[in-house]
Amino acid sequence: MLTALGLDTAAETVYRAMLRNPAAGVAALADAVGLPGEEVRDALDTLSELALVRPAAGDAGRLRAVSPDIGMEILMGRQQAQLAAHQQRLESSRAAAAQLISEYAELRPATSHPGVEQLVGLDQIRDRLAVLTREVREEFLAFAPGGPQTAENMAASRPLNEDLLGRGVRMRTIYLDSVRTNRPTVEHATWLARLGGRVRTVPSLPTRMILMDRLTAMISVSSDDTAAGAVLLTGQGTLTALCALFETTWESAQPLGETVPTDPTGLTGQQRTTLRLLAEGHTDETIAKRLGVSHRTARRIASELMERLDARSRFEAGVRAVQQGWLPPRP
Repeated sequence: MLTALGLDTAAETVYRAMLRNPAAGVAALADAVGLPGEEVRDALDTLSELALVRPAAGDAGRLRAVSPDIGMEILMGRQQAQLAAHQQRLESSRAAAAQLISEYAELRPATSHPGVEQLVGLDQIRDRLAVLTREVREEFLAFAPGGPQTAENMAASRPLNEDLLGRGVRMRTIYLDSVRTNRPTVEHATWLARLGGRVRTVPSLPTRMILMDRLTAMISVSSDDTAAGAVLLTGQGTLTALCALFETTWESAQPLGETVPTDPTGLTGQQRTTLRLLAEGHTDETIAKRLGVSHRTARRIASELMERLDARSRFEAGVRAVQQGWLPPRP
């Protein structure tokens, strides 16, 4: 029952037996749980590493189990720290992907490179996308950063989306959490869902990206101006990495129709991302772009977090967040 908290079956069984019989030694525990003595010793080592057993007072040779309320708090604290560390690794992967993308962005239109096609300007992007979507047979995946979508972009994408979903293509789109408060974008996403598309949201995305049948990727060359240009990538290694990035992001995303959850500290993903960016020294302008919100909203979120942490500066907010377990400590 407690495997999700890092406790294997044998360790949990021994822990429960120790709670029922605090004075039991290894032999008595082995008889009680029906395990060999060696497995009981291994379970005790695991429990000791997790701080669920401690030397008994006045008898250093005997171990006693900590009370369940303290023990569960310890286990949940460890899981929370591991979750935060996983989130940090995910963000690092996104940053690495963004760096890879920026290298392609430096390609000049005249440059010839296997597996790379340069598209300049919004018209060229839309024309090429219209051709490519007619060739899609199975799957269409997309990152849609930038917050609420413009009416022009949504209107331009509707015929393409209708054609894809009408042909039975599996379509998944990831927006930013900030679109949840924008009625036109929510209505557009709801329309997609009615046709069979699936929509989720995350606090931040590295760039605009479309993956078609896991064979072709279209990526904006600039996260600040997605209409400036794009590159088409068809290299197998690059597509494998980008598809893995999409799947990892999709797993951590929240379905649009569901309420955005909070973590054990009471923070939403958007708040946690803001806190991390604050701790890294980013400006309100950068935070607003990453979250897809206005500068005013970014400042408000930052101010609320600093007030909750009773911090007078962004640096102090980062320090306090680490001290309180809201952010993982930096190496």
